[in-house]
Amino acid sequence: MLSGSASTGPTEDDWAAAVAAVRRLPADARVLLICHVNPDGDALGSMLGFGLGLRRSGVRRLQATFPGPPEVPEPFRWLPGLDLLVPAVEAYPDPDLVVCFDAASESRLGELVDRLDTAGEALVLDHHASNTGFGRIHLVDPRAAATSVVAEELLARLDVPLDADTATCLYVALTTDTGSFRFEATTPAVHQLAARLLATGIRPGDISRRVFDTRPFGAVRLFGEVLGRARLDRAAAAGRGLVWTYATLDDLARHEQQPYVLESLIDSVRCTAEADVACVLKQVGVDEWAVSMRSKGAVDVSRVAIALGGGGHRFAAGFTGRGGAQEVLGRIRAELDGALTGS
Repeated sequence: MLSGSASTGPTEDDWAAAVAAVRRLPADARVLLICHVNPDGDALGSMLGFGLGLRRSGVRRLQATFPGPPEVPEPFRWLPGLDLLVPAVEAYPDPDLVVCFDAASESRLGELVDRLDTAGEALVLDHHASNTGFGRIHLVDPRAAATSVVAEELLARLDVPLDADTATCLYVALTTDTGSFRFEATTPAVHQLAARLLATGIRPGDISRRVFDTRPFGAVRLFGEVLGRARLDRAAAAGRGLVWTYATLDDLARHEQQPYVLESLIDSVRCTAEADVACVLKQVGVDEWAVSMRSKGAVDVSRVAIALGGGGHRFAAGFTGRGGAQEVLGRIRAELDGALTGS
């Protein structure tokens, strides 16, 4: 179980244990960094930023990886530290230290989950309230806007100063999980961290263009088609409203696009004024969907996602749905209504 509570985050004992786990590593230690399957900006940015910091502190046998195909989404293929990445099949089988980033449960580690048992020590950095408490040392802070917040604090406690490459990775992580500082998790502390990162000389305008404002023309046409099939259910979520749409593998193939382009689709759906909850179903296999959910605040979508086998936060959550799109949507509607009526 987690040492810190869901509301208070890591204790000083947790931080001390994490710092000790890194500092007592021998000179030839093998360190493996793992983030969750289908990594987003926070997962990759936190992992690579922390990895660059470790390398600057003297760790030499260092790998970073994630489960599944070893393909970095296009918006992040310019990040510093990509040279640390190895395919999952080449990852150290028994590292001295494994550090997991942005994964709320063991299932998000896929075929790499066994490293939790074979590693000499297992450290978990995360900010999901639904974190299951896997691993041995937990730095899990549900109050943090992003896992990069936790990663930056651990680097500071290890006396590793920020440089531009590390700051670039952490800034990408911070901006993606705060929606460019638009989401509720954007606190004064978030802006203070952003200021520290910007002070290294990174270029926020260039980073934003690369991450948020660049996509292939095929993706623009794909978005138009998928948004055209969006539907609004005003009665759903006990009258708070649900807007939803879906994208199939055929949609991606027809427009010659990769799945990563759909990650930002939820932002175009969630702006609907008449719905508190927004949902996008993205097909990933036969009768299998990656479901993204967002709330404007009246509905805790993490409760719905957890009930359906996933996790996340009050305002942003997700899960893997199985069956037809309408079947998965029916489960979402039922959980939304049940959560709000107390049934």
